[in-house]
Amino acid sequence: MRFIATALFAALLACSALGQETTTVSLEDDGRALINPQMGWTMHFYSNIPSNYGSKLAPSDSLDWFEGCSTIYLRLPWAYLEPEEGVFNWAIVDTPAQRWIAKGKKVAFRFTASENWLEYATPKWVFDAGAESIRYTWGKGPDPEGKTVDPVFDDPIFLEKLERFLAAAGARYNGNPDIAFIDVGSYGMWGEGHTSLGVWDVAKFQRAAPERALATIKKHIDLHRKYFPDVLLCVSDDVAGPEEPGFDFPETDYALSQNVSLRDDSILVSPINPWFHADMAQKFWPKLPVILEHEHFKGSQERGAWNDEKLIESIEAYHASYMSIHWFPDVEWDELKETVRKINRRIGYRILPSKVEYPSEIQKGEPFQVSWTLQNVGVAPCYPGGFVALTLKDAEGGIVSVLSDESFDVRDLPVAKPGEAPKVDRETTFRVGLVAPTTKPGTYGVYLSVGRRDGTPTLELPIPGDDGQKRYKIGTIVVK
Repeated sequence: MRFIATALFAALLACSALGQETTTVSLEDDGRALINPQMGWTMHFYSNIPSNYGSKLAPSDSLDWFEGCSTIYLRLPWAYLEPEEGVFNWAIVDTPAQRWIAKGKKVAFRFTASENWLEYATPKWVFDAGAESIRYTWGKGPDPEGKTVDPVFDDPIFLEKLERFLAAAGARYNGNPDIAFIDVGSYGMWGEGHTSLGVWDVAKFQRAAPERALATIKKHIDLHRKYFPDVLLCVSDDVAGPEEPGFDFPETDYALSQNVSLRDDSILVSPINPWFHADMAQKFWPKLPVILEHEHFKGSQERGAWNDEKLIESIEAYHASYMSIHWFPDVEWDELKETVRKINRRIGYRILPSKVEYPSEIQKGEPFQVSWTLQNVGVAPCYPGGFVALTLKDAEGGIVSVLSDESFDVRDLPVAKPGEAPKVDRETTFRVGLVAPTTKPGTYGVYLSVGRRDGTPTLELPIPGDDGQKRYKIGTIVVK
């Protein structure tokens, strides 16, 4: 087992009255990608069109080789999920999801009602039931000979049928611990809240009928929140207009008031502006994970919009917790692996116990003190939170004692620019073997973890020594 600086000295006094010698362990970020809740890379297995971009993956492939890939993202038209009213095709999403779930990873969804490449993204039976429709030609607008059909997003029949679909999806997925997030995807082209080249030009619509536009967006948010009360929801920044600058928008302010987070799908879309709404994100990231999606990788390159450094910079600008894999993943990994690794050192949160000090010897049942220096060296808060714990193990790996410090939640660690994460010092008093369980005198391994109040580890840490259960060996201790 290696340490970046271990047992620097054993002459410091942790408890001067008892004259206890201490072990001090200093640790540095080892740079590994972390697979943790509410952060990571999201693989666009379905990016609207079903063949993009998981179609070339073997059924056993969950992208373990793409460092930091934590989530499979399944974005599909509603028509593919409910081809007949009340008849659902859940297998289209559940089948690929299972390979990620089997590896302890997460699933995310967007169900869309408007696509420029598919005649009926909203199922045709919705319009047959009387919902108003608009046939159009992409780039031209309403056209009786157009090849694609959009709903009117506040039509009462459309909303009634949409609500029934969301109720069925909510019954299936709400509260599911394997779900990372769900987009509010039923409003606007591709579920992004805009159709600047289609039928509903949001900017024009909002200027012409701002109250109606805001009421429509609120209705779609409310429907998702109603049926997914226990899931992280997010809404596209473009519901406020795709290029509107500023901090304050009634659409996204309402989303935030409903505990709905923000996603921005504009990263590296334009060769002029690498993104549009980093200012908007400043209200969201202190409370909720912000999700970013870069443009289709090769499409961005072909337009001269791609820039590796700007991709890294977007993580900082938005304090982002998620970034997309938005192309065939082997191609993206082969060309971007070093950029991905740089992003992995900052994306989301990284809880670093940069120093731990504990007595070299303790007396069974007697109090002793442990001090920690903690940092979050990531770009976002640790939204799921967690508590530091020490675990003592015997030579066979058996757990002898679990000691959790529930006085401080790592959710409260501040974030800062690279290399400037503040250090938070904590001190805790523990006892080993008080009353029970039986604890024999001897030398035990000392393991550090962060997780639930009961000492169950939940977070990967960027330090060596993982025992396979998210506990990290930092040294030994003698129990007398």
